Amino acid sequence: MKKHNFSAGPSILAPEVFEKASRALLDFEGTGLSVAEISHRSAEFVRVIERARSLALEIAGLDDTYTALFLQGGASMQFLMVPYNLLERKAAYVDTGTWANKAHKEATLFGEAIVVASSKAEGYKYIPKEINVPTEVDYLHITTNNTIYGTEYHSIPDTKVPLVADMSSDIFSRPMDYSKFDLIYAGSQKNLGASGSTLVLIKKDILGKVSRKLPSMMDYQLHIKNDSMYNTPSTFAVYVNLLVLEWLQAQGGLKAMEVRNRAKADLLYAEIDRNPLLKGYAEKEDRSLMNVVFNLTDESTQVRLDSLCKEANISGVKGHRSVGGYRASIYNAMPIESVQVLVEVLKEFERTA
Repeated sequence: MKKHNFSAGPSILAPEVFEKASRALLDFEGTGLSVAEISHRSAEFVRVIERARSLALEIAGLDDTYTALFLQGGASMQFLMVPYNLLERKAAYVDTGTWANKAHKEATLFGEAIVVASSKAEGYKYIPKEINVPTEVDYLHITTNNTIYGTEYHSIPDTKVPLVADMSSDIFSRPMDYSKFDLIYAGSQKNLGASGSTLVLIKKDILGKVSRKLPSMMDYQLHIKNDSMYNTPSTFAVYVNLLVLEWLQAQGGLKAMEVRNRAKADLLYAEIDRNPLLKGYAEKEDRSLMNVVFNLTDESTQVRLDSLCKEANISGVKGHRSVGGYRASIYNAMPIESVQVLVEVLKEFERTA
């Protein structure tokens, strides 16, 4: 029986990606070896990682002043790699949720890191619009989509300082001027593939400006010099990254993704706003296209809704403990048919109240 997987991550992948990845686990390109065991120095895998890096830049519309890396440690590792490599005097952070807050805390270990705007006092229900960024900071860090609270930047802040973004949960979900950013990082396990790799897009000229000595594994320049293979990459995860990027391109690229994602989000938000038993969490103007967060007007009805979801083979809609309620993650690979099933369940929830 088909499961409708609304998990925040690791998340759903396209069926075509699962099929190709499963075949490669048994025999990768006729080598007689699994992609999980093939040498990362082999010509076959070098072609995979080079193609994945090139395609990531192509989809982002970035030129050769940027480079793409596939690293490990998730976005959490990038919370410290960014200040390690970029923070010399002072850094600025916008606090829009748990992960933005954690990124800021890591930066304070390396120097002065100030919060220039925050929505924490209001439960992270919105994206701050008035951001005063000092010109003397080394960079401004934002989290473009907040999975827990269901908020997302729908316009990118204009700033005269380098802009860094955690895009783990909305990268490549819509067209955007990626050249506004000097460094972008994203854990793979939402829109890019299986867990185990992290995409980093870096404008090369922002590096090499800090006075501190960098541990080898923390040094972006060393990873660039070694073509993203300073250490053994997760061969399977990077291969799935490539499959997802190829799938995205075959679907029509970022413009097609935005049409697809807006249709899903509009359908689900319309039901949440219509249904008297439900209430959306985030402010409407800042609602995420990727993570739809909502609560019940009467918490005593939760058992009944949970039962209806289970009967419909809906999985992964439990909200984060920070806000409770429900969270439907509708990343790129989520088909609109699954969203329609959830909407029908919510309507049945109202009918049987």
